Amino acid sequence: MIPVEEALARIVAAMQPLPAETVTVSDGLGRVLAEPVMARVTQPPCAVSAMDGYAVRAEDVARVPASLRRVGEAPAGGAFDGTVGPGEAVRIFTGGPVPDGADTIVIQENTEAEGDTVTVLEPAEAGRYIRPEGLDFKKGEVGVPAGRLVTSRDVGLVAAMNVPWLKVRRRPRVAILATGDEVVMPGDPVGRNQIVGSNSLSLAAFVTACGGESLNLGIALDSAESLTGLAAGASGADILVTTGGVSVGDHDLVRSAFGERGLDLDFWKIAMRPGKPLIFGHIGGTPILGLPGNPVSAVVCAVVFLRPAIDALMGRRPDDRPPESAILGSDLGANDRRQDYLRARFSFDSEGRRVATPFERQDSAMLAALAHADCLVVRPPHAPAVQTGSTVEVLPLSGGVLGI
Repeated sequence: MIPVEEALARIVAAMQPLPAETVTVSDGLGRVLAEPVMARVTQPPCAVSAMDGYAVRAEDVARVPASLRRVGEAPAGGAFDGTVGPGEAVRIFTGGPVPDGADTIVIQENTEAEGDTVTVLEPAEAGRYIRPEGLDFKKGEVGVPAGRLVTSRDVGLVAAMNVPWLKVRRRPRVAILATGDEVVMPGDPVGRNQIVGSNSLSLAAFVTACGGESLNLGIALDSAESLTGLAAGASGADILVTTGGVSVGDHDLVRSAFGERGLDLDFWKIAMRPGKPLIFGHIGGTPILGLPGNPVSAVVCAVVFLRPAIDALMGRRPDDRPPESAILGSDLGANDRRQDYLRARFSFDSEGRRVATPFERQDSAMLAALAHADCLVVRPPHAPAVQTGSTVEVLPLSGGVLGI
């Protein structure tokens, strides 16, 4: 068995960022930028008012009350073309360009107006309530860097920068192939000694949540012919994910069936729980990730290995997913030689700190516990016993494009 960190490093190193494609800004949500987005305009394009009031000279209102003569106005979308001179004021509105000669804004609440006379009741220093040219961004500046997962906030920024198109990485195409004579699809008749399969559907949803496109190849029977026949449908995929058929049983055929057809096996077996039987390699130039057939193990391995693989294919920056931690909500005993991933729920203590409390039972057959979990508490190999209140590493089970 190899350590999780080594297995993950090998998988990620084998994934090269996919080619770029162009999409509209409105279709950019959840995509990863292939190149930085630079502003095509300066915002604001000139000094503008941040409030409704009067544009004046600061020296004219240093001592109050001060009576000024109103000589014009500067609405948003309009401008005062003259110059503000001594003893003069220009009515201005939020977003209106600050006229020449003025260097401060007196808010309307601090004034009294009668006809063309404006009485200023509170002093205003130079620069007050003025947004200088380029306060938000300047033409040519990088607004959103390459490798970033585009958020709704980014969409707004890009639109404001007058950029209508984005260069993004193509969505990874992930082919999914379940195996097993005993597996039937939901809704199909369930025979004696058969089970309802969930892996292909949950993994397809997982791929979508991570920003990829899934291709469900179906369920292969426990024969080399069925397995390789359905796997042929993965042609054109960026990665083939199988589930089941990767341990040491007589009917676990993934390695042997693909081995006869040129599988270049990188590794098999990971020192982790759940999910020890996992393979990675290439067949015909296509990466293949063989996940366990146990539903909980399959999803945990997808979180640990498949999500980073998809990130790498999309060119997502590694620092987009920094390590996260939480306060432990219950005592844990010493760990053995396998890295453990414990399903847990989040809560918050009286100090507002995030608390992760592992479920009492961690049986890998309990899919409902996984569905109800908020995170996985990560326990390194040979970790000593820890008590409630200790800090532990966690992998949140959310945060994908659509929520994992």
